[in-house]
Amino acid sequence: MSISVVKYTGEDTGRKVTLSSEVFGVKPNDHAIYLDVKQFLANQRQGTHKSKQRAEIVGSTKKIKKQKGTGTARAGSIKSPIFRGGGRVFGPQPRNYSFKLNKKLKEVARKSALTYKALDKSIAIVEDFNFEAPKTKEYLNMLSALALSDKKTLLVLPEANKSVALSGRNIQNTKVVMANMLTTYDVLNADNLILSEGSIEKIDNLLKK
Repeated sequence: MSISVVKYTGEDTGRKVTLSSEVFGVKPNDHAIYLDVKQFLANQRQGTHKSKQRAEIVGSTKKIKKQKGTGTARAGSIKSPIFRGGGRVFGPQPRNYSFKLNKKLKEVARKSALTYKALDKSIAIVEDFNFEAPKTKEYLNMLSALALSDKKTLLVLPEANKSVALSGRNIQNTKVVMANMLTTYDVLNADNLILSEGSIEKIDNLLKK
């Protein structure tokens, strides 16, 4: 698939880039995508939820009423789960939600996600660029020039660029990542991908194996 390369100002450079069929033209594997996205979201969970069990409640352990003759069920400690303020039965405890996935499966998932974007024609390629200083207005002008102002976008850079990253940081529905940090979730969560020309080679080197 060939895509025209434009400048970040929206001007056509007259050049085209052919996306690798090994990365942007594979047979999508939906289950691999599901597992990769599931792992990504699971890894975001802190897992710090906690409720106190009966043994952790601060309170008296004195028997609150006599065993027999009250006409109600027998009861011991006030910390019992059946009383207000007592411990919780089978409550949440701190845990780690992360799980392992094979590297090859994650590569298949990323290729599948990129293929879907290519099939949807939701990929724009811009000539490598840089801002002299971090300016949100410059980033907004770029989105406007690419007719993506009303879209959720993901800009992929070949390497760290502080000026560009800071320019897009405060813009809603916009994210800037480096090619080696690209995830299946980020690709699918965006309506459109904006690939910096130099990032294509980086993505190919990462996924062409």
